[in-house]
Amino acid sequence: MEDELCERKIKCEAESQVIDFPDDIQKEKGKTLYQCDICKKSFSLKCNLTTHKRIHTGEKPYHCDICDKSFCQKAHLIGHKHIHTKDKPYQCDICGKSFPQSCNLTTHIRTHTGEKPYQCDICGKSFAHKGSLVTHKHIHTKDKPYQCDICDKSFPRSCDLTTHIRIHTGEKPYHCDICGKSFSEDSNLTKHKRIHTGEKPYHCDICGKSFSESSSLSRHKHIHTGERPYHCDVCGKSFPATRILNIHKRVHTGEKPYHCDICGKSFPAPSVLTIHKRVHTGEKPYECDICGKSFSVKHHLMIHKRIHTADKPYHCDVCGAFFSQNSRLTAHKYIHTGEKPFQCDACSKSFFESSELSRHKRTHTREKPYH
Repeated sequence: MEDELCERKIKCEAESQVIDFPDDIQKEKGKTLYQCDICKKSFSLKCNLTTHKRIHTGEKPYHCDICDKSFCQKAHLIGHKHIHTKDKPYQCDICGKSFPQSCNLTTHIRTHTGEKPYQCDICGKSFAHKGSLVTHKHIHTKDKPYQCDICDKSFPRSCDLTTHIRIHTGEKPYHCDICGKSFSEDSNLTKHKRIHTGEKPYHCDICGKSFSESSSLSRHKHIHTGERPYHCDVCGKSFPATRILNIHKRVHTGEKPYHCDICGKSFPAPSVLTIHKRVHTGEKPYECDICGKSFSVKHHLMIHKRIHTADKPYHCDVCGAFFSQNSRLTAHKYIHTGEKPFQCDACSKSFFESSELSRHKRTHTREKPYH
């Protein structure tokens, strides 16, 4: 698994890596450079040029004698064979985790040290993985040479296109050996396995809190900094992560790409669909460890726990009142502003809270829901 991550990373980097030698260095060292006659990239060793040309020709001369998979470099084949042998000779001396290749271990150690040795020479942003820097640079160059022949969407790397195509084919080649769940990306399988192992390798250097995903740590840090760097170009609202911004934009576009296969209802985000499906299944996976009550939504459990802890984190800056829920604080503030945002469309009467409006509407409908 980790082996495939390293293998894929190397392959992706190879597609974009350029070795440049300025004229003054060439003259000083007096080296002969070998140039690719297809893309004009130059290399100091002839063997590097030979390997590079396989990007253009698609040649993969190194074959696995166990599963017949082929590779363009011998090192990739050697790394791949660890999948079959299960050999993991490289061990992390911090957490004890083992890896099949030294590059896997080197990359892993950066989750502990926070090291980001690869810096973009255009904007200065740093990355822990070279492949991440290569991908990032496409933001500046806008280069997306790999196109999907099904939907015409373009990508900066062939491995991105390969992953994307699985959206159309439904292929999920990465399987969890613990619960059998399948995934379209190896990185998603790696994240998933942490549910079983409880591993949380990403640590906040401000408060010490740990996370199973680096993206979760990045979002968490915005709590400390208050930073919301991603802005909606329609309404100007700001968000701490691009993923949240993209979901928000569907408020404006009306897009709901995630469909319930039971009732056909559509949703703007996969997480909302997951929560919705629990209406059909009755699943309530979030249980209170104090009273045993279960909830279908994690946020509802968090709110419920404040009954036991008496925690009221939301504070009115006008009168000093405290509330256990943000929605309660919002409703309370209308007392000070006099605003009544919930209006009856039958008689135009307005109310502070939506629940008051719902009760009022029954005077028009004669509905009696509680018998």
